[in-house]
Amino acid sequence: METPIVKMYSDYKSPFAYLAFDPGFELQTRYHVEVRWIPFQLRIKGKGQRSVYSEYKVKYSYLDARRWAKPRGIYIKGPKKIYDTTPALIGGLFASRHGRLIDYSRTVYERFFRGELEADQAATVAQVIGELGLSSDAYISYLGGEGLRDYAAAQAEAEADQVFGVPLFYFANEPFWGYDRIPLLEERRNVSALLRRLAQRRAVLRSAVSTSRSNGSWVQAI
Repeated sequence: METPIVKMYSDYKSPFAYLAFDPGFELQTRYHVEVRWIPFQLRIKGKGQRSVYSEYKVKYSYLDARRWAKPRGIYIKGPKKIYDTTPALIGGLFASRHGRLIDYSRTVYERFFRGELEADQAATVAQVIGELGLSSDAYISYLGGEGLRDYAAAQAEAEADQVFGVPLFYFANEPFWGYDRIPLLEERRNVSALLRRLAQRRAVLRSAVSTSRSNGSWVQAI
């Protein structure tokens, strides 16, 4: 049976995407699903471009993120500027190709939210790539060529899925936006699994009835 896919749209500058990253991938250990990480460039207005109410919202969002983060021992420091995280996101695609997405992402998230990594600088991303035992030169080459195409394809897929923020999980044609929506996603997955089992049972019963009739016998199915 084909493994159901859970898409997880993320951006390394989002504290809530950081909080959702490990729990998101833990879905693979608890359920029969495959989590597919997809980079999404979160568009954020800077100071002077936001209303005063948006400024209140930003401050509250970081306050709330720290509340969720503290029990898990996660440190979140607000960045001092708005980042174009394309180099880091393409780094995620590169690491994923080499089976190191989780290690790479954990490192990038931790360092970024400690103010120790410039997610818009290819050189700092390449350093992380090298620390993982991967080729930083290969990353730089990928960044300037195939990586840009893969990144553009990811943004196009996000547009098709009507992604507007992160973290956003997409499962069974339904979006689940936010770290705190993971329990709802799990509930939806359980319902989907039940419906699939019922459909498979009905198919088996129909096949059994059809076979029995062709053999001239009778089977009572419920």
